Amino acid sequence: MSETESYSRRISRLASELPGQPAITFEGSTLNYAELDAVTNRLARHLSDLGANVGDFVTIAEPNSIEFLTSVIACWKIGATPQPVSSRLPTLELDAIIELADPAILIGAEREGRKCLPIGFAPPESLSDGPLPDAVSPAWKAPTSGGSTGMPKLIVSGDPSVAGTEVPSLGVHLGVKRGGTKIVPGPLYHNGPFSWACLTLLSGGQVALLGRFDAEKTLAAIQDFAATSIYLVPTMMQRMWKLPDDIKFAYDLSSLERAVHLAEPCPPWLKEVWIDWIGPEVLWELFGITEGHCSTMISGTDWLEHRGSVGQPISGELKICDDDGNDLAPGEVGDVWMRATGRDTPTYRYIGADSEERDGWECVGDIGWLDEDGYLYLADRRKDMILVGGANVYPAEIEAALGAHPAVGSAAVIGLADEDKGNRVHAIVQATSPVAKEELLEFLADRLVTYKMPRTFEFVEEPLRDDAGKVRRGALQAERN
Repeated sequence: MSETESYSRRISRLASELPGQPAITFEGSTLNYAELDAVTNRLARHLSDLGANVGDFVTIAEPNSIEFLTSVIACWKIGATPQPVSSRLPTLELDAIIELADPAILIGAEREGRKCLPIGFAPPESLSDGPLPDAVSPAWKAPTSGGSTGMPKLIVSGDPSVAGTEVPSLGVHLGVKRGGTKIVPGPLYHNGPFSWACLTLLSGGQVALLGRFDAEKTLAAIQDFAATSIYLVPTMMQRMWKLPDDIKFAYDLSSLERAVHLAEPCPPWLKEVWIDWIGPEVLWELFGITEGHCSTMISGTDWLEHRGSVGQPISGELKICDDDGNDLAPGEVGDVWMRATGRDTPTYRYIGADSEERDGWECVGDIGWLDEDGYLYLADRRKDMILVGGANVYPAEIEAALGAHPAVGSAAVIGLADEDKGNRVHAIVQATSPVAKEELLEFLADRLVTYKMPRTFEFVEEPLRDDAGKVRRGALQAERN
């Protein structure tokens, strides 16, 4: 067996070795690996007939579904690059992404003058499902980012659709394994769920996909599939934990070997209850960026020794610098700079933006510090930091404190203009039961110093974070300033 193979060949090989192994399950329907290979061969031929070629982008605007993932694999099989987007994007935002990507085909949406396929499209049965000539995508994915600024960009992977013949090393860290089942309750257009689902399929595992996150249905899926691993974000963890005890503790989670959370800061109180619930050896945290320079991980066991840390690098390297680019000592807060190691080509390229680079190191806006043992701690994103009377206030800390209140479903903290101190801390709260501003202030008084306390509150009905844990603070601030 060769040391490397294309993703296309990988799926076909798994189909021959594990024909009856479930590959994707969604809302009661399952494709095994033999069926996955056959349907993606037909769809690949159809995409090719429509004019998609090696290196072309194919924009996928499907909701979570089997068809989303078969579209991705069909792209790989003709050497095209899957470019996932939300199926619920506003028209102008989707148009901006289409203009950047200039895709050969648009799946899940219609635009005049473009070749389009509808949501849930199935390739014609008349097309052959036999083997295709081998093909390699120059970039195996091209997700989007930058929506919080109103200026979307594509983050085109620097890696082609080629892998070693064993389970990818990142997949091992994420608990992916041949024959295992990963629960993916997050939206596939986000990089985390997209990458984890793909790594699972490339490893011979099963993706148990949810249409959208639901706290109890996610617990039920872990039990029903005897899942070995799961993708989580703290927003999901909080909603699951706040279920009544007789519901959340009714489900058997003992099959889990690894539950990994990422994408947003995890409040320490939430981390602790989950460690107690499923065990410190099962709960892990990943910090990484779509650009792929560097990733860190930490187990629950290590977290208890380095409370608040997001771990040490498992790929790449990082350092902390001041505004002038000088390296900072352990414990000093500054910008997090990263660089990839052990490779000759960049990990990504932007379309629609420029990177912040200095001597081979790059910064994407995170602020944090390192301890004496080299463990990374994050404060927040620089663009979200609030300067109040000369003091730095990090919204994530206040949001974490608010989230610990039993009546708070989600919260977002922003800075609004203030004549006295430049900015005032404004808390936007989605409550799950009635709660007064005075009660929240009393609750926060034991958790925050005075200058970090919100001066104003606003109560809303809709959750402030999406199922991937993302909140658009910039947009919330622009609407209110």
